[in-house]
Amino acid sequence: MGDLFGFDVSSTQVSNLTAELEGEFKKWRNRPLPEISHLFADATYYKVRIDGNARDCATLIAIGIRRDNGKRLVIGVSCALSEAEVHWRNFLNGLKERGIGIPDCATSDAHVGLRAALRSTLNSSPWQSCQFHLQQNAQAYVPTKDLKQKIADDIRRIFNSEDRAHAEAKLAEFVKTYEKSAPKLATWAEENIPEGLTAFSFPEAGRLRLRTSNMCETLNSQIKRRTRVVGLFPNESSLLRLVTGIVIEISEEWETGEIYLQPETKKQQLN
Repeated sequence: MGDLFGFDVSSTQVSNLTAELEGEFKKWRNRPLPEISHLFADATYYKVRIDGNARDCATLIAIGIRRDNGKRLVIGVSCALSEAEVHWRNFLNGLKERGIGIPDCATSDAHVGLRAALRSTLNSSPWQSCQFHLQQNAQAYVPTKDLKQKIADDIRRIFNSEDRAHAEAKLAEFVKTYEKSAPKLATWAEENIPEGLTAFSFPEAGRLRLRTSNMCETLNSQIKRRTRVVGLFPNESSLLRLVTGIVIEISEEWETGEIYLQPETKKQQLN
């Protein structure tokens, strides 16, 4: 600071400024929220020093689409040592207490802890399993390498159907096609792909934006570009502080920017 600006900053001043900043960030994380029509949730991991050891620390993120104007905003961020159900449940309950209401739908991957927490906290909101993650998960059940692309294309055709009835018909055909050549894949598809068809309950105009949690993945990528220089965080508080600062900036851009999803697109009654 002395070389750059011609004055020094003491450790006490740094501590006082950090405490002031943390107070403002805590207010933002606990601010009242508008009603949310659609919720997206995901987590990513960063290295944090805990008890002298480098540990993976999960950063839980939730994005919402406002019911009143269709704009996006970051509605929650938290740090925990894992994605255990208890951590997700506390996080989601906090969002409910702050006013998000009952979302029309929640989109996420099928992480066990997150899925269980959604069932216990937002059981009135239908769940959309991220179609991108379903595509990735299906590859674990493909018996031979030469079938990978064909199966990926077949699943994509299910997801790109004109409506749910056609998607279910294509799924039934998919299961029948592979029940002998790839029985584990057929069983997996029959059990899991229907969870990725909830988005068909919404009008086509907004369906593409509701069927994956890619928005969370993109946000996490933006955060990691800014946190990469740190490498190992000294504690959980420092991680949460930096991530909060980044998501505040991004959320403000979303809230003052263009409409993400027209409100009338989201008001349609779910089947």
